[in-house]
Amino acid sequence: MNPFPIEESQAAQPQAVHCPIPSMKFTALFAIALQALGVLAQQWPLHDDGYNQVVQWDHYSLKVNGERLFFWSGEFHYWRIPVPELWRDIMEKIKAAGFNAFSIYVHWGFHSSAPGQLDFETGAHNFSRIFDLAEELGLYMLVRPGPYINAETTAGGFPGWLLTGEYGASLRDNGTKYTEAWTPYWDAVSRMVAEHSVTNGGPVLLQQIENEYGEQWANVARRTPNETAIAYMELLEKATRDAGVDIPFLNNNPNLGSKSWSFDYDINKVGGDTDLYGLDNYPSCWSCNLAECTSVNGFPPDFTTFDYYTNFQQTAPTQPSILAEFQGGSYNPWNGPQGGCLNTTGVDWVNVFYRNNIGNKVAGQNIYMLFGGTNWGGLPIPIVGTSYDYSAPISESRLLTDKYSETKLLSYFVRSAKDLTMVERAGNGTTNYTGNANVFVQALQNVDTGAHFYVAKHTNTTLTSYETFKLSMNTSVGQLQVPRYAADIALNGRAAKILVADFGFGNEKLIYSTAEVLTVSLQARPMIVLWVPTGESGEFYLKGARKGSIFRCDGCTNVAFHQASEGLIVSFTQNAGMTVLQFDNGVMAVLLDRSVAYTMWQPTLSANPLVPLNETILVRGPHLVRSAEVVDGTICLTGDYSADEATELEVFASQVSGSGWQQGGSWPQDGSWDHGPQNATTVTWNGKSIPMRPTRYGSLIGSLTPPNTTIASLQSSIPALKSWLSADGLPERLQSYNDSGPAWVAAENTTTLNAWKPATLPVLYADDYGFHTQNILWRGRFTGQEATGVFLNIIGGTSSGWSAWLNGIFLGSSLGNVTLSETNATLSFPTNSSVSGENVLFIIQDHMGHDETTGVLNPRGILNATLLSPHNNAAAAPTFTSWRVAGNAGGEHPLDPLRGPYNEGGLHAERLGWHLPGFSPITNSSSSSTTWTPSLPPTTALTSPGARFYLTTLPLNIPSDIDASLAFILTAVPTAKATVRVQLYVNGYMFGKFLPYLGNQIEFPVFPGILDYHGDNVIGLSVWAQGGEDGGGGGGGGVDVAVKVLGVVGNSLEPGTGTEYLRPGWTAERLQYA
Repeated sequence: MNPFPIEESQAAQPQAVHCPIPSMKFTALFAIALQALGVLAQQWPLHDDGYNQVVQWDHYSLKVNGERLFFWSGEFHYWRIPVPELWRDIMEKIKAAGFNAFSIYVHWGFHSSAPGQLDFETGAHNFSRIFDLAEELGLYMLVRPGPYINAETTAGGFPGWLLTGEYGASLRDNGTKYTEAWTPYWDAVSRMVAEHSVTNGGPVLLQQIENEYGEQWANVARRTPNETAIAYMELLEKATRDAGVDIPFLNNNPNLGSKSWSFDYDINKVGGDTDLYGLDNYPSCWSCNLAECTSVNGFPPDFTTFDYYTNFQQTAPTQPSILAEFQGGSYNPWNGPQGGCLNTTGVDWVNVFYRNNIGNKVAGQNIYMLFGGTNWGGLPIPIVGTSYDYSAPISESRLLTDKYSETKLLSYFVRSAKDLTMVERAGNGTTNYTGNANVFVQALQNVDTGAHFYVAKHTNTTLTSYETFKLSMNTSVGQLQVPRYAADIALNGRAAKILVADFGFGNEKLIYSTAEVLTVSLQARPMIVLWVPTGESGEFYLKGARKGSIFRCDGCTNVAFHQASEGLIVSFTQNAGMTVLQFDNGVMAVLLDRSVAYTMWQPTLSANPLVPLNETILVRGPHLVRSAEVVDGTICLTGDYSADEATELEVFASQVSGSGWQQGGSWPQDGSWDHGPQNATTVTWNGKSIPMRPTRYGSLIGSLTPPNTTIASLQSSIPALKSWLSADGLPERLQSYNDSGPAWVAAENTTTLNAWKPATLPVLYADDYGFHTQNILWRGRFTGQEATGVFLNIIGGTSSGWSAWLNGIFLGSSLGNVTLSETNATLSFPTNSSVSGENVLFIIQDHMGHDETTGVLNPRGILNATLLSPHNNAAAAPTFTSWRVAGNAGGEHPLDPLRGPYNEGGLHAERLGWHLPGFSPITNSSSSSTTWTPSLPPTTALTSPGARFYLTTLPLNIPSDIDASLAFILTAVPTAKATVRVQLYVNGYMFGKFLPYLGNQIEFPVFPGILDYHGDNVIGLSVWAQGGEDGGGGGGGGVDVAVKVLGVVGNSLEPGTGTEYLRPGWTAERLQYA
């Protein structure tokens, strides 16, 4: 069966069906609905986009082919993990965590190095396999192609060639030149979306138009339209429809106040509205440096949750409440801590803030980021470094964190709580629900079934106090104060809970539970899994049961069964472990503490993203369960497992179904789920048969033997980096250097279209000459010895730096800092440094990426270059006679299209390909003046300012039955804050930028596929010693390099296999760029 079924009729509808509400204002209808839950459920209009009825929506949720969907999504960026073979790994981890969707930004600049050029074919530029994988795995997609994406990437994803001013003074408007620029890219991506949309049998559910563009209103309160922004949005929307996209459009408002692009709020129909309103929010700051958020939102409060409910009901009451981008972590700026700030948005944060969103009647959430990845090459904006780990649930090194496990607990609940997709807020408060003023409850009720969801948290969420309470619940058997027998419900520190009443699963019902529901599985018998924090108590009331038995008690105490009018009440305390209860009505209840809940997995047996609960099984124990399939009575599992010790594997498999999902299927009326191969007794793990023994409660238990490789043993097998060769990395500083070759462009423009005009001419903006990323080299000439110095004002973005030489003699450096985008210095010429003939001033500047939002057009280059004369006599000062500039080899037509436009800058080593596999210092030397020497390691500090390039080989032979995460550890010498700028190259990819005196990142993970796990790896280091800002200070330092094993798991993927094509080698055309 097609997991993304196509509606029988796909003919485009003649009009959009954003149905009006007859003779009622939105707010009035909403108030009535609150007073009579369930009565007016059908009075909310059912919308579609006018082009299909496969995807519809109303006040409650999205609907796909008539079935309600809680849109539960996480973000990852394919261009931040440029190994297509690893996308499966990330996407399987997303699916395994219980998500039904994921989101990607498409990066215009990554795909377009020059006007008229688009690359969707080479390497990671070809992301078509993501659509195929999404369909295979059963994940919906939200595609967000910008054209502007922000994302802490250079120019917010705009290509470098767009940034000269030629395409408009502001961009992101309806200007003709800008429109002509984005149209080919937008059309190409939209056609991919159309091909892979759910309406065409594919996985793409939604397409976002623009990003964080809350510009619809010149005055929000008065709804005064911003005509330019509206025209821009309508151009994008029309172009998307013209490309054949017929799925709904979503927007992503950057804050609670902008209220843009909602057809509900746009009561005057000024235009530009998208089908669905989305909100973007980072309640605890998007940066590890909280001060970065202060200028936008004020200082972020500590652990304070927000009210989104009011905003959604004011702005989009007839639509589902969708957080199109919600905080999943924070990026780490240059001065942030090594490893990021995981604790700021850690396990307790996930527990409280995501539950608070559900309490706010949110019916869709996209977590940014679920996997962050790496800012390799020139991808980042100036304020961030190489790591884009983002403190995400899946770490940059692809390892799973406790945050992943905590997120999974809620994901499984959301997936199993089908009634969450049609709820109203039934109330909220403190003592009216709990009798404890320190506990606040948000109550939701399903308007059809009457199911209730109570979200309990601290009234003041900054508190870490231990609070206990009984909860007043509205149930089908009346108003109850619960628990009746167990210890009171507890909030231990920063914690929240979602507790249910009249929770249906199959034909069964929990009348209430004071333990949280983890999940439900409906195979041969209904199973409900409940969990509590370790050592806490719980109580649940199971309708229809009269007798219960304890089949397993691991960590349980105080288990008791209590007769009640409608069934059986069970009270318990659960310490570390698992308890299994069987009831006479056929229901099995599994009770877990948090530690064991983290090890519980629920793989699906079909590729239906809506995940019918009779198409899942439960597996306990492994590090990760990627997939499950039932074949002729055998349960075939794939996944990862511990490399350190044997792992107990338990599969709840009695009478498990093997049939596929059937569209239009329904629950069996007789309560039986015996509709497939029964009594599965054999299990395979990654293709190998595992001896299993049955338990008395119907599961199978076996053991996974760890692989022969551990972190320690693999670490000991990786050789130290040695046998270095090195060469001068900056021969361009020398007066004798020949800059007449194709690497160099005459910088002779006397005008620029950039609105930021330079103080001196010619224009020395790198973008104007086709160089848009990383290190930029400048050579300026002047004649005679009259000049006594030079004043330089150089802009490279925050944390940028530069160094200058005259005729090969060092003048000084600007080390840069994390707050200044441009820096200036007056440099004196040493005695005898100038000559009577032609003099050459050489400058290397570190281009740290382009700014975002309104700063995308800020130039990179030299704003002012003024020669100084004795006694500051400007009239007598000489002037520069010419300038030349060099950047990456080929400029906008890079010689290495597979690695793409951001991988290389203008360093001598980069232009000549010294960092590439296949380069030989002996046979591929650029010129007779290049001298490669057996070198002391790069730990030996340079004795004078300059740059040196180091080269060595790292042989690897990683066993194929493990997934190992490796990183390079860089340490500055002789001091931890040495003034060096270091770039790390691995098989041609620039995978680490190390600024020890500005930043704290020392650990640089590198993906398999970039690293060859079964061969020799070319490792390069550019070490630029800046010396002192006054022309002194010695060489600045060196760097120590080591390889560290971050993690090892047994695995079935064989990561890095088939990736040879991602490591293209050196070619002779590089020689001309000397």
